[in-house]
Amino acid sequence: MHIAGIASVVWTIAAVAVLVLTFSSLSGLELSASDSFGSGFFGYVQSIATGQAWAAVVIIAAVFATLVTAVRATGGLFVVAILGLTAILPMALVGHSSSGDDHYAAVNSLGLHLLGVVVWVGGLVVLALLAPALSREAREARAKPATADAGTTGEGPELTETLLRRYSTLAGLALLTVAASGVINAGLRIESLGQLVSTEYGLMLTAKLIATVGLAAIGWMHRAWIIPRLSTRTKPAGLLFQLILVEIALMSAVIGVSTILGRTAPPVPEDLPPDATAARTLTGYDLPPEPEGSLWFTLWRPDWLWVAVVVFLAAWYVLAMVRTRRRGIRWPLLRAASWLLGLVVLLWVTSGGPAIYGMVLFSGHMVQHMTLTMVAPIFLVMGSPVTLALRSLTPRRDGTRGPREWILWLVHSRWSRFITHPIVAAVNFAGSLLIFYYTPIFGLVLNYHVGHELMIFHFLATGYIFALVLIGQDPLPKRPAHPMRLIILLATMVFHAFLAVSMTSSEQLIQAAWFGNIGHDWGFTAMEDQRRGGELMWALGEIPAILMSFVAGVIWSRDDKRETKRLDREADRTGDAELNDYNEMFAQMAQRDGSR
Repeated sequence: MHIAGIASVVWTIAAVAVLVLTFSSLSGLELSASDSFGSGFFGYVQSIATGQAWAAVVIIAAVFATLVTAVRATGGLFVVAILGLTAILPMALVGHSSSGDDHYAAVNSLGLHLLGVVVWVGGLVVLALLAPALSREAREARAKPATADAGTTGEGPELTETLLRRYSTLAGLALLTVAASGVINAGLRIESLGQLVSTEYGLMLTAKLIATVGLAAIGWMHRAWIIPRLSTRTKPAGLLFQLILVEIALMSAVIGVSTILGRTAPPVPEDLPPDATAARTLTGYDLPPEPEGSLWFTLWRPDWLWVAVVVFLAAWYVLAMVRTRRRGIRWPLLRAASWLLGLVVLLWVTSGGPAIYGMVLFSGHMVQHMTLTMVAPIFLVMGSPVTLALRSLTPRRDGTRGPREWILWLVHSRWSRFITHPIVAAVNFAGSLLIFYYTPIFGLVLNYHVGHELMIFHFLATGYIFALVLIGQDPLPKRPAHPMRLIILLATMVFHAFLAVSMTSSEQLIQAAWFGNIGHDWGFTAMEDQRRGGELMWALGEIPAILMSFVAGVIWSRDDKRETKRLDREADRTGDAELNDYNEMFAQMAQRDGSR
């Protein structure tokens, strides 16, 4: 925490310096206290995207520095860490990624790239700074007598080995993220492999690639050679930290090359062409073909953020299921199939036809929205991922919090009790539709990349929580009674129908500045398309709701059968004592009435 506190102050000062120096570089004005520099700087922060982005980083860093010196509760530090990671968002929006030909792919791949770098480099630097403390803790642990938890070797728990193994897992995931996102981002900047050696930009990319491969080799040495020997009596600690220092030096070189790349023009031109269509100007992409049935499934434009999420969740689920089965715990294949099908739907709705047509047609946006909130969550919830995680993950015995402990903390937290309350879940689920389409929020989502990604997350999360409360099998702080679930579903269906009819019969075009200016000529007007969107809202809202009602009824029936069997077993065990007491109570009441 001392390292985090000092680093946060350095981060804040550095962010302020970058903000000021970037303005000086772009404007050509030397640093000074003159009125012209001050007025130009404040205009830069208020009106220019790059200035706004770096100002956001400064604010996040300053708030992080304040909180990290005051918060010590583990849950609070979890929230502070998430706040610190949000600084990746404005950083991903500046530079080449903000003006690339494929804006969404550029921003998302750069964001994933930065996330991998932060986890990889940051974790390694902290381990290097903690090296003296780790060595001291290890010596003290070995000097203590053996305990039940430490084993019978006479040595205490090896803190260095434990931390390095855990960091190695994170670093491996970070390396895959950095490599994959780097290849994607580089593919947007160069047109051919020959440009890797024929252009200045390509040569620096090649140098960065070679250094990254070297880092991967050192990481493999850590995991395969050094870490397994830390538990032996001949501990190669000196060599370990030498490799860490070499790795930090290579990482610094890679970061330096990346900084230069951010200020070097790539071979692929990034300016908007002078003959750009209205659709290209508004969305950043050319107008897709006229929507037909098959095109909804054959057109693809990868949203790399959600591609990464889908790949990670699919791989995790399969590995967790295999681990659970190896422990002798049965896990239904239907749950796995449901989870994977939900991920396929999520991939399609974020990278397929709904994502492409959702940017140019109101009806396309409605398909994307309703699939995110009503279709994908049903399959994901029926996969019971929380239950699988709790069964597959090993509890930690050293007092630290691993994935299993964090899941339990979240499930039983006050926030979880609030958002999974049936009334809150239903209001959030239904009210989001009304607020989203009839406030300026819809316009922000259409115009800003971050708003678009937050929209996807919000509607997926609200749909998931709603389905979890009504038909999920994962643990919750409190689950509503079965009659209440059906009442909530019925109320939601009525609200969907009311909103859909209102939208279908409206004569006012929603977000006319966007959908009215796309410039397509497909045989229908924007107003007709909006009415079609209202019809799709009705259909895509009611059909999944009916399916959820059926599933809720099946769960109700199973729970009743399970309760009946439990009561029968109890009656057999006690000789119907409860029923006899009940009948005797009525007999005594009848006897008292007769005596009167």
